[in-house]
Amino acid sequence: MRSFAAAVAVLVAVVALPGTASAEEQKLPVPWSLLAGVTAQLAHPDSPPPGANDWSCEPSAEHPNPVVLVHGLIANQTVNWQTFSPLLANEGYCVYSFTYGVNSLGGALPGYQPGGMTRMEDSAEELKAFVEQVLASTGAAKVDLLGHSQGTIMPSYYVRFLDGESKVDKYVSLTPIWEGTTLAGLPLIYQTAQALGLNPVIDAVAGVVCASCPQFFQGSDYYKKLHAIGTFAPEVTYTNIVTRYDELVVPYTSGIAEAPNVTNHVLQDYCPSDFAEHGGVMADPVAAGLVLNALDPDNPRDVPCTVVTPLGAQPPPGW
Repeated sequence: MRSFAAAVAVLVAVVALPGTASAEEQKLPVPWSLLAGVTAQLAHPDSPPPGANDWSCEPSAEHPNPVVLVHGLIANQTVNWQTFSPLLANEGYCVYSFTYGVNSLGGALPGYQPGGMTRMEDSAEELKAFVEQVLASTGAAKVDLLGHSQGTIMPSYYVRFLDGESKVDKYVSLTPIWEGTTLAGLPLIYQTAQALGLNPVIDAVAGVVCASCPQFFQGSDYYKKLHAIGTFAPEVTYTNIVTRYDELVVPYTSGIAEAPNVTNHVLQDYCPSDFAEHGGVMADPVAAGLVLNALDPDNPRDVPCTVVTPLGAQPPPGW
């Protein structure tokens, strides 16, 4: 009997081992390179990134808020979130993504679907509808937002003007643009055109190509409206993650804000070898550590430090 019991125990142990390995194998691969987005877009244009849009997902007690990913200008859900979507799904979050702001010009392109091209007010309406869909599917009371670039400033309109404050808990921003950009002196050029009465021509062209683009300029009507009501909703917790090497948000400090419910992080303060620029933050393990802590502040972890280049990074051990 003893030998039979021992044999059974060994058999159970042997059978259990593949199950453990299988669970580990179910973890989604997390690429730390922007090239993953290009490859995915070529293979499956404008498709949800790995780990996103499982409409049967049930939020856990540890992570009760679904995370909605909001891409940047000229990007879409595919190219923007190949790193963060599987990372968050592996951490046990219900993750959701969509492409917003595709105009008629972008919609006509066969191989690529650039988003964020319409007025940000219109994109905010799309975000509102998508959040409602996520809440209805998951039964959650609120969502957390993770945005990049335009995906940091457009949702502010949803929160402040479309009753998003009651639906959003944490609002995490990669390379945010709270004060607009002065890139290449474009705001001054636009203001000069306004003074000369030429802005209707510029707006008409922008309306066809990129209606949101002039809204990014420092001092635009979009920013004036947000600043007038107050950019940050009192009931929402904000986290800003910026890089000193941002070539599109100029100055990069436009992404830093002072308010009681706002926390600011500069990547290079945590890791001097992080050379990620505006787009590179989408595949940045240093930023990822800060995002995970922002979404789960009750269980903070050490923020990793590794060499990060504009195209990607070598993940720290264990990631």
